[in-house]
Amino acid sequence: MITINGRKMGKSYNNQIKLTEMFSGNHPLLAKGYSPMTIRFFILQTHYRSTLDFGNEALQAAEKGLKRLWDAYEILLNLPLPETQEGTDTALTTKIATMLDQLDEFMNDDFNTAKVLANLFEIVPIINSISHKHIEAGMVGTRTIGLMQNQFRTYIENILGLRHEQAQDNDKLSGTLELLIELRKEARAKKDYATSDKIRNQLQDLGISLKDDKDGNITYNI
Repeated sequence: MITINGRKMGKSYNNQIKLTEMFSGNHPLLAKGYSPMTIRFFILQTHYRSTLDFGNEALQAAEKGLKRLWDAYEILLNLPLPETQEGTDTALTTKIATMLDQLDEFMNDDFNTAKVLANLFEIVPIINSISHKHIEAGMVGTRTIGLMQNQFRTYIENILGLRHEQAQDNDKLSGTLELLIELRKEARAKKDYATSDKIRNQLQDLGISLKDDKDGNITYNI
C-alpha cells in the first residue's frame, strides 16, 4: 500500500501524485522535484510487501542516503590495494565477509532489498575509514577489498539498478522545463495557440512529451 504523509493515497483524499510530478516537483504536497534514482532508492529501502509512505522528509533523506552510498561506492572502486592478500584484522575481515554473504540470503528471502541496503550501509563507514586511513588497508587485505568491490558493483548497479546522476544537471533540466511550461500556460491563457503548440511540438521532437491535465496543470514525461 502507498501512503502520502501517513494517509492512504487515493482520489477521494485528493493526494495522488504522478511520477512525472515527483520528478518535476509540480505538486502542492512536494517541496521540490526528485530524480528517478532517488525515487528508485526510496522504494528499495522498504520491503515491497510493506506500506510505502511518500513524504518530503523521507524523500530528502533518501536523496542524501543515495549520495552517501554512491560516494562510498566510488571511493571503494578507487581504493589502493595493499600488498597483503589476507587482512591482518581477522575480526574485521570476518565481519565484512559475513555482511557480504548475507546479501544473497536477503535477496533469496522474498527479495528483501531493505536488508540488502542496510548491510551495504553498515560497510560504508569501513570504506570511509580506509580512505581516511583510520583503518589501514592491510588490516582488510586485497582479497576482502576485491570482494567488496565485486559485491557492491553487483548489487548497486546490476541488481538494484542504481546509476550515478548529475544532480546539478537534473536541477537545470527541471528548471528549464518548468520555465517552458509556464510560458506555454501564459500563451494558452492569451489564446496564443501558435506559441503554445510550438513549445509542445519542439519539446516532443526532443523526446519530451507534455500533457495537459484536467485541473489546468501541465506535466511532462521524458
